[in-house]
Amino acid sequence: MFKRLGTSAQQLFDYFTPCSLCDIGMKRQFGLCHSCWQQLPWLKQGIERNQQHVFVACHYQYPIDRIIQQFKYEQKLHHQRLLNGLLLQLKLPKVHAIVPMPISVDRLTERGFNQALLLAKSLSTHLNVPVWQPVQRLAQHSQKGLSRLERLEDIEQQFVAAPPNPIRYRKVLIVDDVLTTGSSITALSKVLEQLGCQQIYSVCVAAAQNPSINSFDFADTTESQPL
Repeated sequence: MFKRLGTSAQQLFDYFTPCSLCDIGMKRQFGLCHSCWQQLPWLKQGIERNQQHVFVACHYQYPIDRIIQQFKYEQKLHHQRLLNGLLLQLKLPKVHAIVPMPISVDRLTERGFNQALLLAKSLSTHLNVPVWQPVQRLAQHSQKGLSRLERLEDIEQQFVAAPPNPIRYRKVLIVDDVLTTGSSITALSKVLEQLGCQQIYSVCVAAAQNPSINSFDFADTTESQPL
């Protein structure tokens, strides 16, 4: 009942407030008007990066890049509604739990929240599976001046299993906001494998450009389900 009331209140608010982007059209899709929603830099497919297959909603281009930056660095949390909506446009595999990309204590103190955790909580509610955080991330230092191999080794050393937890999940979905090289997802996946995860999937709101990108289609995945 309360969920229905909340939805009705949101719809009423949307009716009297303009689009969050153009400030002209009527809100139709997660705070945006139909025109702005259609013009987003959509990708809506899986891509391969650093030998990791990742579901991605959009290209990391305007206005998505600016929205993510404001959400993460300027604490403009009202953008989460749109970011949640972008993830809901993807066909994702059935999993037992969702794993948000962890951030270090220093980063958490600096920002006040983990943006991946906020996205993961919303997605977990939609998919009706728990959020699982079995991995900690150590201090994230600047990688300026490091070679590619040194950068990869540094990232891998940042992820460690959290204190022993009897809960284990075989199929999990990693959630993050932006995909760049895929190194963080690779490092996190290795620790999850050590914890017994057998099928590890990943999803990101947006992906930055990469000349070595390879697209592939998950339409024939037997476990895919429409959100």
